[in-house]
Amino acid sequence: MTPLINETFIQIAYLVATALFILSLKWLSAPGTARQGVWAGEVGMLLAIGGTLLYQGIVDYKWILVALLLGSVIGVPLGLVHMTAVPQRTALSHACGALCVSLVGTAEYYLRAPNVPPFMMAVLSMEVILGSLTFTGSLMATGKLQEILPQRPITYKGQNIVNLSLLVVAVIAAVILVLYPGHKQLFPLLIGLPLVFGVMMIVPIGGADMPTVISLLNSYAGLSAAAMGFVLDSKLLIIAGALDGSSGFILSVIMSKAMNRSFTNVLFGAFGQVQPAAVAGEEARTVRSATAEEAAPILAAANSVVIVPGYGMAVAQAQHKVRELYDALSKRGVEVKFGIHPVAGRMPGHMNVLLAEADIPYDKLMDMDAVNPEFPQTDVALVIGANDVTNPAAKSDQGSPIYGMPILEVDKARTVMVVKRSLSPGFAGIDNPLYYLDKTLMLFGDAKVFVGDIVRELAGGGH
Repeated sequence: MTPLINETFIQIAYLVATALFILSLKWLSAPGTARQGVWAGEVGMLLAIGGTLLYQGIVDYKWILVALLLGSVIGVPLGLVHMTAVPQRTALSHACGALCVSLVGTAEYYLRAPNVPPFMMAVLSMEVILGSLTFTGSLMATGKLQEILPQRPITYKGQNIVNLSLLVVAVIAAVILVLYPGHKQLFPLLIGLPLVFGVMMIVPIGGADMPTVISLLNSYAGLSAAAMGFVLDSKLLIIAGALDGSSGFILSVIMSKAMNRSFTNVLFGAFGQVQPAAVAGEEARTVRSATAEEAAPILAAANSVVIVPGYGMAVAQAQHKVRELYDALSKRGVEVKFGIHPVAGRMPGHMNVLLAEADIPYDKLMDMDAVNPEFPQTDVALVIGANDVTNPAAKSDQGSPIYGMPILEVDKARTVMVVKRSLSPGFAGIDNPLYYLDKTLMLFGDAKVFVGDIVRELAGGGH
């Protein structure tokens, strides 16, 4: 293949890949076209990699093949994780991408210094700083989601000042390097300080904010990749990074609005401190519990049921049992819908992905704004493993950390059933007064087992 034909083929591959990336993002925004969106993204990435491998500047393919082999060995198992582990796998993917960006930026600087133009040095600095803090921040998020690290916020006096000082010093070093790119002794600051900042940034953030944090880290990873595109003169990388960065930022804004909170409150608010179970002198509250044998007739007699899934459903891998429950109730003429909160679970869209895996009809999935007006006419609201997103304290308790956060108003339904292992607080560490209402029945147990027992009772197979 002549150099001219080779270059033409590369540019065509990049152009088609760019179009597929844009279409992928568009199709992924709707459940009905999500699968073709995934395929478009995968084909686009394959074309992008293939075009890059045809680049004439590649001297030796040996190390590229080694990298492809290692990447496949690591990537295939990561792609086969259970759906419950998707949030931490996503965060780990962000970490890997960010590490790549930082390493490429570091190599480019030491190859070019001191002859680095000011604009290029500024972009390169942004690339390395964002890549470094995203790398460690994403690793921390992975650890918290996997519960290897403490999920509750860890705070100390003056924490925000210390954290921001690290970033400010790194930015100052970057400015000096833009003016005097030959000062190589300053470049390690662009790597080391953001690495520490990434850790310190996640330490004070509680688990309830993880959906927003993941989408924000996704935005950082995309922006750093776009900056790398400028450094490497890759239009495809600029476009792909910009798409990733902007979509992650928009999603972060949506997540923040869903919690009625600002970015600064998410990053610096230390939300998620465990609250005392009861104030001194306050009597312990009682709850009403029920067995599967008692819950099944109530569900069977209902005209309308709204199922509200949460992370507890994901942990128990109960989505397929929930589908069986949906089928059993639908056969009895019960109208069954699903209420989905934007930040239910531990990543944006977590519940939608799980329910789609169980082949729940898309038209039965309702977002918060659509389903809330229906709760007053709903006979039974069945909450499966959701806690913070159904907490009435968000509306009634001005002293609650989640006061003002929009919630799924299940407390307005005629009867509320909550499948939960215990009365322990949710991931945000906040007690839920919903459990103590007279209309609430607590169904204690593993979600998969308990829902399965209800299905058997509905089928007449109870013990």
